[in-house]
Amino acid sequence: MHEPVLLSLGSINADFEVRVDEPLAEGLTLMAHDFARVGGGKAANVALLARRLGHRAVLIGRVGDDDLREQALAPLRRAGIDLPHVSTAPRTATAVSMITVPPDGKKSIVLAPNANDRWDDAAVRDAVGAIAAAPEGSVLAVDYEVPADVVRAATEAAASRGLRIVLDPSSADRVEADVLGRVFAIAPNAKEAEQLTGIAVDGSDAARRAASRLADRGIAMVCVKMADGGCVLAHGRQFTLVPAVDLDVVDSTGAGDAFTGGLAVALLENRNPVEAACMAVAASGLAVTGYRSQESYPDRERLDRMLPAIAGGVRACAGA
Repeated sequence: MHEPVLLSLGSINADFEVRVDEPLAEGLTLMAHDFARVGGGKAANVALLARRLGHRAVLIGRVGDDDLREQALAPLRRAGIDLPHVSTAPRTATAVSMITVPPDGKKSIVLAPNANDRWDDAAVRDAVGAIAAAPEGSVLAVDYEVPADVVRAATEAAASRGLRIVLDPSSADRVEADVLGRVFAIAPNAKEAEQLTGIAVDGSDAARRAASRLADRGIAMVCVKMADGGCVLAHGRQFTLVPAVDLDVVDSTGAGDAFTGGLAVALLENRNPVEAACMAVAASGLAVTGYRSQESYPDRERLDRMLPAIAGGVRACAGA
């Protein structure tokens, strides 16, 4: 019997990242330093974290027919990620993220989606086929930095197999209501939670209400990510606050992807909802302690060392 795998479908990017000495502002030209050309993208980052934590990962997405595709794919290939279901969009550039990181680590990103938005029928069929062929117990992690019809087809294929689906609802304006009905777990940040529910998330009580509203749509696990790195978890009409650990923030790039990846890996390992949320918070927290997303993702040893500190602070999240 084949071991379950993590299927990661969504964006694959070539990242161009610099550090700046102050935040960007209108009309301001800043001198940058520590320029880096690296791989990125939500689905790529999720797959890489899964591999780093010891699981087989299958990446499903699109790159362009340019030299930037090697920048995006080379680190994934070195990590041992399965790439046969990454296809090339002809006469199209690979997606590019331009990232600035100020001293507080709170990055700004400009994204050119390029190939991420260029899926033809053959690429969609291949994605559906990869999901259909995945071993029992596999988990699909998917984001909305690819077209909505691709997410729809992928989640239909996963739901028909009984595979659990973890959704990163970015970009939230693309999310379709029927897709939410197929999702097992969702991990919006505060802004995405507001877009999906109409509730402004300005603290744990508002996060609880937003999580409850999403749970009412049939989602088994809702993790509303908080600005401090923790989350509010809704599961089975229970609400739990999973705290962040105080860490020095170097670069927040890819922290949300690490959260999604940690959550998906925990489900792959059949952990309970609270354990899964703790793993997601730990992965996300450790991701901000180094410069550049993929390079700073933790291995299993670092993650396991972090988990007791997070689990020790878990408490019920009361509210109206």
